[in-house]
Amino acid sequence: MKNSLVLLISCMLLWGCGPYSFTGVNTTAESFQVNFFRNEAPIVEPGMDYDFTNALQDLIVNQTNLQLVTRNADLIYEGEIVDYRVSPMSATADQRAAQNRLTVSVNVRFFNADDPEQDFERRFSFFYDYPATAQLVTVRQAAQDVIFERITQDIFNETLANW
Repeated sequence: MKNSLVLLISCMLLWGCGPYSFTGVNTTAESFQVNFFRNEAPIVEPGMDYDFTNALQDLIVNQTNLQLVTRNADLIYEGEIVDYRVSPMSATADQRAAQNRLTVSVNVRFFNADDPEQDFERRFSFFYDYPATAQLVTVRQAAQDVIFERITQDIFNETLANW
């Protein structure tokens, strides 16, 4: 009797939990593809297009059970890097830049074969501030890592998160 009760409670707990994802992913899709994001920004940073494409693929692979494929996917991500610019953000007393901001913008087209009403085209953007005394080449990798992490997470949230 006691064993039956424990078994019944265990089964109820397992059935009650159902399919749940700790990342909040809400999709019936089984596969995704990330087409190459070309760099069409006025200032072209070599290799940034590959880095961004790989960052988006890695995020989705690491946070979902979706299968990465090269064609005929249920979910398709494509687009281009449309902006890469450095601008002064604040000035010193003698009118020199005290801080610069690197901004990257990516245009994304998302297609959902299971639910075409979720298809969209949208621009995602983020920035990285750094001291004006530093050269962009010395902070570029750290800046790119921060910017890509934020943009890819925003894309993930827009397309897959159920928050």
